[in-house]
Amino acid sequence: MNAAADDASFRDEVRDWLAEHLTGDWAHLRGLGGSGREHEAYEDRRAWNRNLAEHGWTCLGWPVEHGGRGLSLAQQVIFHEEYARADAPRSVNHLGEQLLGPTLIEFGTDEQKARFLPGIRSVDELWCQGYSEPGAGSDLAAVSTRAVLDPGAGGAGEWVVDGQKVWTSLAQESDWMFVLARTEPGSSRHHGLSFLLLPLDQDGVEIRPIEQITGGSEFNEVFMTGARTPASMVVGQPGDGWPVAMALLGFERGVSVLGQQVGFERELGDLIDLARSNGALDDPVLRDRLAAQSAEFEVMRVNAIRSLTEATPGADNVAKLVWAGWHRRLGELAMEVAGAESLTGATQAYDLDRWQNLFLFSRADTLYGGSDEIQRNILAERVLGLPKEIRG
Repeated sequence: MNAAADDASFRDEVRDWLAEHLTGDWAHLRGLGGSGREHEAYEDRRAWNRNLAEHGWTCLGWPVEHGGRGLSLAQQVIFHEEYARADAPRSVNHLGEQLLGPTLIEFGTDEQKARFLPGIRSVDELWCQGYSEPGAGSDLAAVSTRAVLDPGAGGAGEWVVDGQKVWTSLAQESDWMFVLARTEPGSSRHHGLSFLLLPLDQDGVEIRPIEQITGGSEFNEVFMTGARTPASMVVGQPGDGWPVAMALLGFERGVSVLGQQVGFERELGDLIDLARSNGALDDPVLRDRLAAQSAEFEVMRVNAIRSLTEATPGADNVAKLVWAGWHRRLGELAMEVAGAESLTGATQAYDLDRWQNLFLFSRADTLYGGSDEIQRNILAERVLGLPKEIRG
Protein backbone atom coordinates (compact mmCIF):
# COMPACT_ATOMS: atom_id res chain seq x y z
CA MET A 1 0.00 0.00 0.00
CA ASN A 2 1.42 3.41 -0.96
CA ALA A 3 1.66 6.44 1.32
CA ALA A 4 -1.47 8.10 -0.09
CA ALA A 5 -3.52 4.96 0.49
CA ASP A 6 -2.09 4.61 3.99
CA ASP A 7 -3.08 8.20 4.75
CA ALA A 8 -6.59 7.71 3.38
CA SER A 9 -7.00 4.57 5.48
CA PHE A 10 -5.73 6.43 8.55
CA ARG A 11 -8.18 9.27 7.94
CA ASP A 12 -11.03 6.74 7.85
CA GLU A 13 -9.75 5.19 11.08
CA VAL A 14 -9.68 8.55 12.90
CA ARG A 15 -13.07 9.60 11.57
CA ASP A 16 -14.69 6.28 12.46
CA TRP A 17 -13.21 6.19 15.95
CA LEU A 18 -14.40 9.71 16.76
CA ALA A 19 -17.87 9.00 15.37
CA GLU A 20 -18.10 5.88 17.53
CA HIS A 21 -16.70 7.31 20.76
CA LEU A 22 -17.81 10.95 20.81
CA THR A 23 -21.28 9.75 21.76
CA GLY A 24 -23.17 8.78 24.89
CA ASP A 25 -21.51 10.20 28.00
CA TRP A 26 -19.06 12.15 25.81
CA ALA A 27 -21.54 13.66 23.37
CA HIS A 28 -22.15 16.79 25.47
CA LEU A 29 -18.49 17.75 25.08
CA ARG A 30 -18.75 18.52 21.38
CA GLY A 31 -17.59 22.04 20.64
CA LEU A 32 -16.57 22.84 24.22
CA GLY A 33 -13.35 24.52 25.29
CA GLY A 34 -11.00 26.74 23.36
CA SER A 35 -9.87 30.34 23.64
CA GLY A 36 -11.94 32.24 26.16
CA ARG A 37 -13.91 29.06 26.96
CA GLU A 38 -11.40 26.88 28.80
CA HIS A 39 -13.70 26.78 31.82
CA GLU A 40 -16.29 24.76 29.93
CA ALA A 41 -16.66 21.22 31.36
CA TYR A 42 -12.98 21.24 32.26
CA GLU A 43 -12.91 18.03 34.30
CA ASP A 44 -15.03 16.17 31.77
CA ARG A 45 -12.69 17.30 28.99
CA ARG A 46 -9.72 16.07 30.99
CA ALA A 47 -11.45 12.70 31.37
CA TRP A 48 -12.02 12.68 27.59
CA ASN A 49 -8.31 13.40 27.05
CA ARG A 50 -7.45 10.45 29.29
CA ASN A 51 -9.82 8.33 27.21
CA LEU A 52 -7.92 9.41 24.10
CA ALA A 53 -4.66 8.39 25.78
CA GLU A 54 -5.99 4.97 26.72
CA HIS A 55 -6.87 4.37 23.07
CA GLY A 56 -3.53 5.61 21.72
CA TRP A 57 -4.66 8.99 20.40
CA THR A 58 -2.22 11.22 22.27
CA CYS A 59 1.41 12.05 21.46
CA LEU A 60 0.97 10.82 17.89
CA GLY A 61 4.22 12.31 16.61
CA TRP A 62 6.41 11.31 19.55
CA PRO A 63 8.90 8.52 18.83
CA VAL A 64 7.63 5.06 19.78
CA GLU A 65 10.45 4.62 22.29
CA HIS A 66 9.11 7.60 24.23
CA GLY A 67 5.51 6.40 24.33
CA GLY A 68 4.26 7.95 21.11
CA ARG A 69 3.09 6.41 17.86
CA GLY A 70 5.78 7.83 15.60
CA LEU A 71 3.25 8.89 12.98
CA SER A 72 4.25 10.85 9.90
CA LEU A 73 3.67 14.58 9.64
CA ALA A 74 0.87 13.96 7.14
CA GLN A 75 -0.92 11.60 9.51
CA GLN A 76 -0.58 13.99 12.44
CA VAL A 77 -2.16 16.69 10.30
CA ILE A 78 -4.95 14.30 9.33
CA PHE A 79 -5.72 13.58 12.99
CA HIS A 80 -5.94 17.27 13.90
CA GLU A 81 -8.11 17.99 10.86
CA GLU A 82 -10.56 15.19 11.60
CA TYR A 83 -10.59 16.00 15.32
CA ALA A 84 -11.60 19.57 14.53
CA ARG A 85 -14.17 18.51 11.93
CA ALA A 86 -15.77 16.19 14.49
CA ASP A 87 -16.22 19.23 16.75
CA ALA A 88 -14.38 17.30 19.46
CA PRO A 89 -13.60 19.20 22.69
CA ARG A 90 -10.42 21.20 22.91
CA SER A 91 -7.52 19.48 24.64
CA VAL A 92 -6.53 20.35 28.20
CA ASN A 93 -3.05 18.92 27.59
CA HIS A 94 -1.76 21.02 24.68
CA LEU A 95 1.18 22.57 26.56
CA GLY A 96 2.43 19.23 27.82
CA GLU A 97 1.82 17.11 24.75
CA GLN A 98 2.60 19.54 21.94
CA LEU A 99 5.24 21.78 23.57
CA LEU A 100 7.06 20.40 26.60
CA GLY A 101 7.05 16.74 25.56
CA PRO A 102 8.88 17.30 22.25
CA THR A 103 11.26 19.71 24.03
CA LEU A 104 12.18 17.10 26.63
CA ILE A 105 12.62 14.49 23.92
CA GLU A 106 15.11 16.76 22.18
CA PHE A 107 16.89 18.40 25.11
CA GLY A 108 16.00 16.51 28.30
CA THR A 109 18.07 13.99 30.22
CA ASP A 110 17.10 10.32 30.31
CA GLU A 111 15.93 10.83 33.89
CA GLN A 112 13.72 13.77 32.92
CA LYS A 113 12.19 11.84 30.05
CA ALA A 114 11.46 8.85 32.28
CA ARG A 115 9.99 11.07 34.98
CA PHE A 116 7.72 13.31 32.90
CA LEU A 117 6.86 11.84 29.51
CA PRO A 118 4.57 9.04 30.80
CA GLY A 119 2.53 11.50 32.89
CA ILE A 120 2.13 13.84 29.92
CA ARG A 121 1.06 11.04 27.64
CA SER A 122 -1.52 9.70 30.13
CA VAL A 123 -2.77 13.23 31.01
CA ASP A 124 -2.03 12.55 34.68
CA GLU A 125 0.19 15.65 35.00
CA LEU A 126 -0.71 18.98 33.41
CA TRP A 127 1.71 21.77 32.53
CA CYS A 128 1.65 25.53 32.08
CA GLN A 129 4.15 27.93 30.52
CA GLY A 130 6.10 30.42 32.65
CA TYR A 131 7.46 32.80 30.01
CA SER A 132 5.70 36.20 30.00
CA GLU A 133 6.24 38.73 32.78
CA PRO A 134 4.84 42.21 33.46
CA GLY A 135 7.94 43.71 31.83
CA ALA A 136 8.69 40.89 29.42
CA GLY A 137 5.75 39.85 27.28
CA SER A 138 6.51 39.73 23.58
CA ASP A 139 10.09 40.78 24.41
CA LEU A 140 10.87 37.47 26.08
CA ALA A 141 14.60 38.13 26.45
CA ALA A 142 13.82 40.79 29.06
CA VAL A 143 12.73 38.26 31.72
CA SER A 144 13.74 39.20 35.25
CA THR A 145 12.59 36.14 37.23
CA ARG A 146 15.71 34.85 38.97
CA ALA A 147 16.83 31.45 40.16
CA VAL A 148 19.79 30.70 42.42
CA LEU A 149 21.27 27.24 42.97
CA ASP A 150 21.29 26.36 46.67
CA PRO A 151 23.80 23.50 47.10
CA GLY A 152 22.02 22.20 50.22
CA ALA A 153 23.41 20.05 52.95
CA GLY A 154 23.25 16.86 50.93
CA GLY A 155 25.03 18.30 47.92
CA ALA A 156 22.23 17.61 45.41
CA GLY A 157 20.94 21.16 45.68
CA GLU A 158 17.81 23.02 44.63
CA TRP A 159 17.00 25.98 42.45
CA VAL A 160 15.39 28.79 44.45
CA VAL A 161 13.14 30.85 42.19
CA ASP A 162 11.87 34.40 42.78
CA GLY A 163 9.79 36.43 40.35
CA GLN A 164 6.43 36.84 38.67
CA LYS A 165 4.91 35.36 35.53
CA VAL A 166 1.71 36.62 33.94
CA TRP A 167 -0.85 35.52 31.34
CA THR A 168 -0.06 31.96 32.42
CA SER A 169 -2.75 29.86 30.78
CA LEU A 170 -4.45 27.34 33.08
CA ALA A 171 -1.87 27.62 35.84
CA GLN A 172 -4.69 27.04 38.34
CA GLU A 173 -5.29 23.59 36.81
CA SER A 174 -1.63 22.64 36.32
CA ASP A 175 0.76 20.49 38.35
CA TRP A 176 4.02 21.84 36.91
CA MET A 177 5.26 24.93 35.10
CA PHE A 178 8.25 25.22 32.76
CA VAL A 179 9.95 28.48 33.65
CA LEU A 180 12.44 30.69 31.86
CA ALA A 181 14.53 32.30 34.59
CA ARG A 182 17.77 34.26 34.84
CA THR A 183 20.37 32.14 36.63
CA GLU A 184 23.55 34.13 35.97
CA PRO A 185 23.77 37.40 37.96
CA GLY A 186 24.62 40.39 35.78
CA SER A 187 23.54 38.69 32.55
CA SER A 188 21.17 40.36 30.12
CA ARG A 189 18.95 39.62 27.17
CA HIS A 190 19.36 36.07 25.80
CA HIS A 191 22.37 35.23 27.95
CA GLY A 192 22.35 33.61 31.39
CA LEU A 193 18.83 32.17 31.17
CA SER A 194 17.86 28.65 32.23
CA PHE A 195 14.84 26.49 31.40
CA LEU A 196 13.55 25.07 34.69
CA LEU A 197 10.77 22.64 35.62
CA LEU A 198 8.93 23.83 38.72
CA PRO A 199 6.25 22.04 40.82
CA LEU A 200 3.35 24.38 41.57
CA ASP A 201 1.95 22.69 44.67
CA GLN A 202 4.27 24.35 47.19
CA ASP A 203 4.24 27.24 49.66
CA GLY A 204 6.55 29.37 47.50
CA VAL A 205 4.03 29.60 44.63
CA GLU A 206 0.88 31.75 44.59
CA ILE A 207 -1.52 31.63 41.63
CA ARG A 208 -3.99 34.46 41.07
CA PRO A 209 -6.55 34.07 38.26
CA ILE A 210 -7.11 37.10 36.01
CA GLU A 211 -10.75 37.75 35.18
CA GLN A 212 -11.09 38.37 31.46
CA ILE A 213 -13.56 40.46 29.53
CA THR A 214 -15.24 37.20 28.47
CA GLY A 215 -15.99 36.40 32.12
CA GLY A 216 -13.55 33.46 32.24
CA SER A 217 -10.22 33.24 34.05
CA GLU A 218 -7.98 30.95 32.03
CA PHE A 219 -5.05 33.37 32.40
CA ASN A 220 -3.22 33.80 35.69
CA GLU A 221 -0.51 35.65 37.53
CA VAL A 222 2.02 33.33 39.17
CA PHE A 223 4.14 34.68 42.02
CA MET A 224 7.25 32.75 43.08
CA THR A 225 8.80 33.63 46.41
CA GLY A 226 11.55 31.23 47.36
CA ALA A 227 9.91 28.52 45.25
CA ARG A 228 12.08 25.43 44.96
CA THR A 229 12.80 22.69 42.48
CA PRO A 230 15.60 20.07 42.45
CA ALA A 231 18.88 21.01 40.77
CA SER A 232 18.25 18.26 38.22
CA MET A 233 15.14 20.08 36.96
CA VAL A 234 17.01 22.20 34.41
CA VAL A 235 16.54 21.29 30.74
CA GLY A 236 19.74 21.78 28.76
CA GLN A 237 22.72 23.46 30.34
CA PRO A 238 22.30 26.09 33.10
CA GLY A 239 22.60 29.55 31.57
CA ASP A 240 21.88 28.23 28.09
CA GLY A 241 18.10 28.08 28.24
CA TRP A 242 17.36 30.45 25.36
CA PRO A 243 17.78 27.83 22.59
CA VAL A 244 15.56 25.45 24.56
CA ALA A 245 12.89 28.13 24.99
CA MET A 246 12.99 29.00 21.28
CA ALA A 247 12.79 25.34 20.26
CA LEU A 248 9.66 24.96 22.38
CA LEU A 249 8.05 27.93 20.62
CA GLY A 250 8.84 26.25 17.31
CA PHE A 251 6.89 23.18 18.44
CA GLU A 252 4.01 25.50 19.38
CA ARG A 253 3.50 26.31 15.71
CA GLY A 254 3.48 22.67 14.65
CA VAL A 255 0.87 20.34 13.21
CA SER A 256 -1.88 21.43 15.61
CA VAL A 257 -1.96 24.69 13.62
CA LEU A 258 -3.80 22.78 10.89
CA GLY A 259 -6.45 21.76 13.41
CA GLN A 260 -6.74 25.42 14.34
CA GLN A 261 -7.32 26.25 10.69
CA VAL A 262 -10.15 23.72 10.48
CA GLY A 263 -11.70 25.30 13.56
CA PHE A 264 -11.48 28.69 11.87
CA GLU A 265 -13.10 27.25 8.75
CA ARG A 266 -15.99 25.91 10.80
CA GLU A 267 -16.47 29.29 12.51
CA LEU A 268 -16.53 31.02 9.12
CA GLY A 269 -19.00 28.52 7.68
CA ASP A 270 -21.30 28.88 10.68
CA LEU A 271 -21.15 32.67 10.42
CA ILE A 272 -22.11 32.49 6.73
CA ASP A 273 -25.02 30.23 7.69
CA LEU A 274 -26.11 32.80 10.29
CA ALA A 275 -25.91 35.57 7.68
CA ARG A 276 -28.01 33.51 5.32
CA SER A 277 -30.66 32.73 7.96
CA ASN A 278 -31.03 36.23 9.39
CA GLY A 279 -30.88 38.07 6.07
CA ALA A 280 -27.49 39.72 6.62
CA LEU A 281 -26.21 38.03 3.45
CA ASP A 282 -28.57 40.23 1.44
CA ASP A 283 -26.50 43.26 2.47
CA PRO A 284 -23.97 43.69 -0.38
CA VAL A 285 -21.32 45.16 1.95
CA LEU A 286 -21.53 42.29 4.44
CA ARG A 287 -21.68 39.77 1.58
CA ASP A 288 -18.48 41.20 0.10
CA ARG A 289 -16.78 41.15 3.49
CA LEU A 290 -17.72 37.51 4.05
CA ALA A 291 -16.42 36.66 0.58
CA ALA A 292 -13.15 38.45 1.33
CA GLN A 293 -12.87 36.61 4.64
CA SER A 294 -13.34 33.31 2.79
CA ALA A 295 -10.66 34.14 0.21
CA GLU A 296 -8.24 35.21 2.94
CA PHE A 297 -8.86 31.93 4.74
CA GLU A 298 -7.80 29.91 1.70
CA VAL A 299 -4.55 31.89 1.48
CA MET A 300 -3.98 31.40 5.20
CA ARG A 301 -4.57 27.65 4.96
CA VAL A 302 -2.12 27.23 2.08
CA ASN A 303 0.47 29.30 3.93
CA ALA A 304 0.05 27.15 7.06
CA ILE A 305 0.65 23.96 5.07
CA ARG A 306 3.69 25.49 3.39
CA SER A 307 5.18 26.53 6.73
CA LEU A 308 5.07 22.89 7.87
CA THR A 309 6.78 21.53 4.78
CA GLU A 310 9.29 24.26 3.89
CA ALA A 311 12.01 25.80 6.06
CA THR A 312 11.27 29.40 5.11
CA PRO A 313 12.82 32.13 7.28
CA GLY A 314 10.13 34.10 9.06
CA ALA A 315 7.31 31.74 8.05
CA ASP A 316 6.14 31.31 11.66
CA ASN A 317 6.05 35.07 12.18
CA VAL A 318 4.08 35.63 8.99
CA ALA A 319 1.65 32.87 9.96
CA LYS A 320 1.03 34.44 13.37
CA LEU A 321 0.40 37.86 11.82
CA VAL A 322 -1.97 36.41 9.23
CA TRP A 323 -4.15 34.20 11.43
CA ALA A 324 -4.31 36.65 14.34
CA GLY A 325 -5.51 39.51 12.14
CA TRP A 326 -7.91 37.26 10.23
CA HIS A 327 -9.50 35.87 13.39
CA ARG A 328 -9.85 39.29 14.97
CA ARG A 329 -11.59 40.59 11.85
CA LEU A 330 -13.87 37.54 11.90
CA GLY A 331 -14.95 38.46 15.42
CA GLU A 332 -15.73 42.01 14.33
CA LEU A 333 -17.64 40.76 11.30
CA ALA A 334 -19.62 38.35 13.49
CA MET A 335 -20.97 41.27 15.51
CA GLU A 336 -22.15 43.02 12.36
CA VAL A 337 -23.75 39.88 10.96
CA ALA A 338 -25.55 39.23 14.27
CA GLY A 339 -26.79 42.82 14.29
CA ALA A 340 -28.42 44.51 17.26
CA GLU A 341 -28.80 41.18 19.09
CA SER A 342 -25.04 41.04 19.48
CA LEU A 343 -25.26 43.94 21.95
CA THR A 344 -27.42 42.11 24.47
CA GLY A 345 -27.06 38.96 26.54
CA ALA A 346 -29.31 35.93 26.34
CA THR A 347 -29.99 36.22 30.07
CA GLN A 348 -29.67 38.88 32.72
CA ALA A 349 -26.42 37.25 33.82
CA TYR A 350 -23.21 37.79 31.87
CA ASP A 351 -23.84 34.86 29.55
CA LEU A 352 -22.11 35.32 26.21
CA ASP A 353 -23.08 33.49 23.06
CA ARG A 354 -20.38 32.05 20.80
CA TRP A 355 -20.17 35.15 18.59
CA GLN A 356 -19.89 37.56 21.49
CA ASN A 357 -17.20 35.37 23.02
CA LEU A 358 -15.37 35.22 19.68
CA PHE A 359 -15.46 39.00 19.31
CA LEU A 360 -14.23 39.74 22.84
CA PHE A 361 -11.50 37.10 23.06
CA SER A 362 -10.18 37.66 19.53
CA ARG A 363 -9.28 41.22 20.54
CA ALA A 364 -6.25 39.59 22.17
CA ASP A 365 -5.23 37.47 19.16
CA THR A 366 -2.88 40.16 17.87
CA LEU A 367 -1.21 40.46 21.27
CA TYR A 368 -0.65 37.06 22.87
CA GLY A 369 1.96 34.67 21.53
CA GLY A 370 4.00 37.64 20.31
CA SER A 371 2.29 40.91 19.41
CA ASP A 372 1.96 42.11 15.82
CA GLU A 373 4.55 44.80 16.53
CA ILE A 374 7.10 42.23 17.68
CA GLN A 375 6.37 39.91 14.73
CA ARG A 376 6.94 42.75 12.28
CA ASN A 377 10.17 43.78 14.01
CA ILE A 378 11.47 40.20 13.83
CA LEU A 379 10.65 39.99 10.11
CA ALA A 380 12.22 43.39 9.43
CA GLU A 381 15.41 42.84 11.41
CA ARG A 382 16.13 39.11 11.13
CA VAL A 383 14.64 38.24 7.75
CA LEU A 384 14.89 41.44 5.70
CA GLY A 385 18.06 42.72 7.39
CA LEU A 386 16.68 46.21 8.06
CA PRO A 387 18.20 48.41 10.80
CA LYS A 388 17.15 47.47 14.32
CA GLU A 389 14.50 49.46 16.10
CA ILE A 390 15.91 52.00 18.54
CA ARG A 391 15.09 50.81 22.03
CA GLY A 392 15.25 53.22 24.96
